[in-house]
Amino acid sequence: MPSRKKPVRRKKVAPASVGLTAAQTKNASGAEVDRLAGQIEDDGGAVLGRYNDPFGGKPVVLAALPVEKVEPTPYQRDPSDAHVKRLMGVIETIGRFLDPIVAIRDDGQYLTPNGNHRLQALKKLGVRTITALVVPDPQVAFKILALNTEKAHNLREKSLETIRMARALAKMSDDAEKSYAFEFEQPSFLTLGVCYEDRPRLSGGAYQSILRRVDEFLDEPVAKALKERERRGRKILKLDDAVSAAVEKLKARGLTSPYLKPFVVSRVNYTRFSKATSFDFDEALDKIIASAQKFNVDRVKQQDVVRAGGGGAPEEE
Repeated sequence: MPSRKKPVRRKKVAPASVGLTAAQTKNASGAEVDRLAGQIEDDGGAVLGRYNDPFGGKPVVLAALPVEKVEPTPYQRDPSDAHVKRLMGVIETIGRFLDPIVAIRDDGQYLTPNGNHRLQALKKLGVRTITALVVPDPQVAFKILALNTEKAHNLREKSLETIRMARALAKMSDDAEKSYAFEFEQPSFLTLGVCYEDRPRLSGGAYQSILRRVDEFLDEPVAKALKERERRGRKILKLDDAVSAAVEKLKARGLTSPYLKPFVVSRVNYTRFSKATSFDFDEALDKIIASAQKFNVDRVKQQDVVRAGGGGAPEEE
């Protein structure tokens, strides 16, 4: 059962007291980075420089890579055509590409966990070479959500990326799901990811408030945890069916609002009023589903929906 975590107050640090000095970042060396630099040259790329990351002190290679050898990691979101076009226009206007992608080497090819829009923009512009910060540690590819800052994810994108990442990890790791808490960010992304795979137009944001209270990372190997995620996802979809039925009944009574679904969820979600610090997932969902299935639409008036603000803004999918 998930419990509320006490907020951890970040300790104050003295200015300019963490990490390496400028001089210490120079001349990164070691067998791992030397091997990577040689592989980049063998792959047809060019090593432009190498340095130690000023925060963590880990080696990074700045390289020019043949653009045809670079692809996005397979489990990240699809690129936005509109965003790619905007990037193309900016790159053409300034006449420079000044934002290297992050990449990891994978059997002679290179995968970027955070630069797909920039990569697609350069490919459509016909560019032959892309500059990249190549990291020796392949696990960086699984830090995708934390690294991707070029375009904000919506809930659907985050959830789908997270469940795809979990499926990839299940094939290569026996570690517990909870050991990847940093990569996955929130357990609800995994559960909703399963839901979005089955129901792409799901209004997942309506159920996020519930999952934040009742869902948690599992202490089971990722492959086994995936089966539990699929089971939990089916429960959320069952709840969505009940909520959608209530919404249709409200519409039939003449109530109109883009907030009807979150309004119904807010009415049946008893956890939002509870002072409990932990909940059993199945017990909570069964109770909420039962409430949604017997939701009395005759007691709801238009002003109730307006007054409640629908329980929150509709989610942008």
